Amino acid sequence: MALIDELAAFLDHLRLERNLSPRTVTAYAADLDAYRATLDKSGRTSLTAATEDDVRRFVSSLTHRGLGLRSIARALSAVRTLHRYAHDELGATDDPAREVAVPPAGRRLPHALSLDDVERLLAPPPKETRATLRDRAMLELLYATGLRVSELVSLTMNSVDETRGIVRCRGKGGKERVVPVGEIALDALRAYLKLSRPRFVRRATESALFLSPRGRAMTRQGFWKLLRRRARDAGIVATFSPHTLRHSFATHLLERGADLRSVQLLLGHQSIATTQIYTHVDRKRLKSVIDRLHPRS
Repeated sequence: MALIDELAAFLDHLRLERNLSPRTVTAYAADLDAYRATLDKSGRTSLTAATEDDVRRFVSSLTHRGLGLRSIARALSAVRTLHRYAHDELGATDDPAREVAVPPAGRRLPHALSLDDVERLLAPPPKETRATLRDRAMLELLYATGLRVSELVSLTMNSVDETRGIVRCRGKGGKERVVPVGEIALDALRAYLKLSRPRFVRRATESALFLSPRGRAMTRQGFWKLLRRRARDAGIVATFSPHTLRHSFATHLLERGADLRSVQLLLGHQSIATTQIYTHVDRKRLKSVIDRLHPRS
């Protein structure tokens, strides 16, 4: 039986014996048509002649086409089902797809804002209100410390020591860490505490540092809204999230010569391997380091 006939018989098997829906059979047919092209290039005339290298070449071709991992996993699943059928029905002695796995996902580099975007985002608003004072204090503190948004909105009045210039927060696993805060962020925080927070307070016992208009602790969702508003007002068109300020904090520190271990402690990463993703510093700086420090540059 020719290869194309074997594939047609397999699709009939899916349709008639396994009673799969027409939509599912069509998806199988599309994936297996691409697989047949790979086998044709290798000169295979039957499924029984396919090898593990053929399957790996097929998966590699899907990767080079830019398909996502879910699409690749679906296509590989179709090939595995096909070769199990070939083993059971066509007398194949081996399953070449058995040991082939979907390639691991590459870890995406975090996106960091440019310094110009950060300056626009953190610039004082034209009109000072209780909301704009709070928003600027939150943004300044987030960029100054690299806190997670969940850590930021969980801060209490006792979390910040203005005299010593530090903030205490609880990160993942409830672990406390102490992070220094720069003067610009402290000034924004002082303005909020003096002029804004008292106007938000509804209960004298409220301990949350950053408050919503209802006098309750700000939520992550509330911070999302204010961030989108500030980004729109600043004319920032790049898509970013609250976590982007944390990425920017780490990236900008490393670009200016901070060591990885210090950034790890500031971010509260348990393993330095997690912090290493932030080492995508720009090539110009790397070249300048080589030119300045290498003995034979």
